[in-house]
Amino acid sequence: MFELFDAVLAARLQFAFTIAFHIIFPALSIGLASFLMVLQGLWLKTGRDIYRRAWRYWVKIFAVIFGMGVVSGIVMSYQIGTNWSVFSDKTGPILGPLMGYEVLTAFFLEAGFLGVMLFGSNRVSRRLHFMATVMVAIGTMISGFWILSVNSWMQTPAGYAINEVGQFIATDWWQVVFNPSFPYRLVHMMLAAFLSTAFLVGGVSAWHLLKDQTNSAAKLMFSMSMWMALIVAPIQVIAGDLHGLNTLKHQPMKIAAMEGHFESQNGAPLILFGWPDVDNEVVHGKIAIPKLGSLILTHDSEGYLAGLDAYPKEDWPNVPLVFWSFRIMVAIGFAMVAVGLWSAWMRSKKKLYVAKWLKRVVVLMTPSGTLAILAGWITTEVGRQPYTVYGLLRTADSVSPLDAPAVNASLLAFVLVYFLVFGAGIYYLLKLFKRTPSLNERDIKIGHPRRAAGITPIQGLTDELIKDTRSNKGE
Repeated sequence: MFELFDAVLAARLQFAFTIAFHIIFPALSIGLASFLMVLQGLWLKTGRDIYRRAWRYWVKIFAVIFGMGVVSGIVMSYQIGTNWSVFSDKTGPILGPLMGYEVLTAFFLEAGFLGVMLFGSNRVSRRLHFMATVMVAIGTMISGFWILSVNSWMQTPAGYAINEVGQFIATDWWQVVFNPSFPYRLVHMMLAAFLSTAFLVGGVSAWHLLKDQTNSAAKLMFSMSMWMALIVAPIQVIAGDLHGLNTLKHQPMKIAAMEGHFESQNGAPLILFGWPDVDNEVVHGKIAIPKLGSLILTHDSEGYLAGLDAYPKEDWPNVPLVFWSFRIMVAIGFAMVAVGLWSAWMRSKKKLYVAKWLKRVVVLMTPSGTLAILAGWITTEVGRQPYTVYGLLRTADSVSPLDAPAVNASLLAFVLVYFLVFGAGIYYLLKLFKRTPSLNERDIKIGHPRRAAGITPIQGLTDELIKDTRSNKGE
């Protein structure tokens, strides 16, 4: 029989693998839906066809990403029932209704208006079509609201009791939904979704500008994405810091693993790099700034921070994995801030579209938001171990009574099928990215607000092309 891992580890790896694929697509769906909403709103307000062209470029990409997110999410739902039936039984009275609310509010809203958004531009009025886009955008954010509420409750459970058969039941739904870590996770994840989209849009548009820096649609998309990076990336750093303080209050052991603090101490350093050695409880080759860790987390350079030695060793998470995933996430976040500031400097010098090195760096950072989300998810979820419900339900007690060979076989099947199916989907997305955002005959035939003013489509489009095509020396 095929057996590489024990049943618990195989089930964990299978869930980690599938959610790593899944989490990318809803995050991009949230950001792209809002981006499309803004583009269409600007088109209706200004009548400038360049916004319509950008909308048409990204709407097909959004449809593919949205579809891949739905498919991967359905697989995860079944997997919870097959591999984690004990977890489902014990947490079902709380998590079941929350997931049901997500379907009733968000998924129905998205499903009800998605078809109108994707296929109704020539079949319904402009305002109804815009409303459909707005509803889809709102639906994606509502979906994120409920999913993050579920995850946050597992991290910081509140408003519950345990009945006579060992199930978690709600005593206060307000506390269940708005549990202590939920507001911080919601803000942090929504900002991450917008930043991931900004750097995806920015990377694709920068790639096209490197080939043709007079492409007006690519210039528009690049400009909008850099504004998003400039504004949102610093906000994300602040939100991340507040989220860290909340984690210190409710999950101090996770913070100890993230910081690499094996010893409890006053005036703890900020360890920038190093390799945590769990067996010897030391960080080898560390580069640290004295007292800065306590200053950041307690706002006191001599503040006390509990280390991993304050907790039973069998309760420790995978310290090296949490330690390094946290640093990858933070490093990417500060790189985004730097790119946003760089773009502002180039914009002030009227060289935003001709700064080749800026565009090259943005192209390299196209997947940076996705990588940061994955690193943040690893930090959050691996840092919660060895619990599924933090401090209350251990992972080893949550799995289904399955034999290891069966779980290992299904893990192998998932890996093969996912790389085949989603590999094909990602390959198709790359082909869509390669399309040049430009004017074509189909754009001319679509209804345009400027027709109401007696301007012909060709005349209006010519005016916009003249207005948006600037010299190679600047904006």
